[in-house]
Amino acid sequence: MIVEQIYTGCLAQGAYYIESNGEAVVIDPLREVEPYIKKAERNGAKIKYVLETHFHADFVSGHLDLSKKTGATIVYGPNAAPKFDAHIAKDGEVLKVGNVTLKVLHTPGHTMESTCYLLKDENGKDIGLFSGDTLFIGDVGRPDLAQKLVADLTQDMLAGYLFDSLRNKIMPLADDIIVYPAHGAGSACGKNMSKETTDTLGNQKKTNYALRANMTKEEFIKEVTTGLVAPPAYFPLNVMLNIEGYESIDKVLERGQHDLSPEAFETAANETGALVLDTRDPQTFAKGFVPNSINIGIDGSFAPWVGAMIPDIKQEILLVTEEGREEEVITRLARVGYDYTIGFLKGGFAAWEKAGKETDTIKSVSAEELASIMKKEKINILDVRKNSEFQSEHIIDAENAPLDFINDSMAQIDKNKTYYVHCAGGYRSMIFTSTLRARGFDKLIDVKGGFKEIKENGQFEISNYVCPSTLL
Repeated sequence: MIVEQIYTGCLAQGAYYIESNGEAVVIDPLREVEPYIKKAERNGAKIKYVLETHFHADFVSGHLDLSKKTGATIVYGPNAAPKFDAHIAKDGEVLKVGNVTLKVLHTPGHTMESTCYLLKDENGKDIGLFSGDTLFIGDVGRPDLAQKLVADLTQDMLAGYLFDSLRNKIMPLADDIIVYPAHGAGSACGKNMSKETTDTLGNQKKTNYALRANMTKEEFIKEVTTGLVAPPAYFPLNVMLNIEGYESIDKVLERGQHDLSPEAFETAANETGALVLDTRDPQTFAKGFVPNSINIGIDGSFAPWVGAMIPDIKQEILLVTEEGREEEVITRLARVGYDYTIGFLKGGFAAWEKAGKETDTIKSVSAEELASIMKKEKINILDVRKNSEFQSEHIIDAENAPLDFINDSMAQIDKNKTYYVHCAGGYRSMIFTSTLRARGFDKLIDVKGGFKEIKENGQFEISNYVCPSTLL
């Protein structure tokens, strides 16, 4: 028997490949399915099932393409009503894969169709629990997402269902079972996930706040719903793609990989209304970019920030990337439902410069330079980290303008004033600054290295109290 976790760090997502005696199953696959297919082919195995733990909100699953290419049956738990052919399993149903079995455990709460799969070996011993977004390492799934799709559900109702699912279906299982969740730290599907991506159920019973044996349902509901922040705007859109279906990723890649000369790129940008997305390193971007382009670096938390910053998943996109990374960027956009990349700048920004096209820059200063400027004059500092980060510690007199709520932040910034913009490490501040620059805010200056460099510099007065100038 093979059990393999296939973890994707930028989405903090775990897919799973299980194989026994020539048959395989894939649980919660990503949009690009060729790696699963090739893995099975190398092992001489046939993919029999594609198991979905629920309708995912944070990424577009590869279930449709994987089923189409392999003939595998798509399986959901009770209450699921997809718009395509799938097997809707009953609670307690057993699926045989080679010499092992997977038992369906319906665990509503995160969503009403949420389902876990209990793996048993050839001797019938419980081995692992593929818990989806029902149980994470250190946390449980947030209960406020399904209410966006079903009007008569509330987060308290869902939290109550989740309490019952955990107590009745999961906590009675043996302590030595390995928990294989769908997400880890960094995912917006929970609030307190561990950086570890597996654990024993016994250890989770000891350490996970939501599994306390003496916890009442009322306490559970209060604790699991406290501190929830608004989910990214693209979540409901991804859910609908996963329910209703979507275009094959092969077509998405074919459409996106149109290499455009600088002239053709400029024409496309002017005539289509496409968003120009530059995925290079933030500091490389700052030194020169296509005017009005937005920087979201491919080497950071790319997909979640694309989802947060581009509200329409049908928005046409033109790419500026490092040469050779075009397909990677198009694929990672498609993972979260952004399927309308219509081309990329052939030769990258260097070709744009060589063609003599207009360019733009963003001024960027080091923490050392910022400290020197502050000694000479009073300046405006924008801290674009989350409000919780800001409240923990910040530069005295800085204003908090979280990137997560950029439209609210923008409404409160004076275009005539100069602002120095920082985040934690320099990634989010360039997203913020480039986005506002494209909207006519041309007096924003980026702070390299963010708050990390500011603290290490030692010349700044730091406060852990929210100051009166907080914007949000």
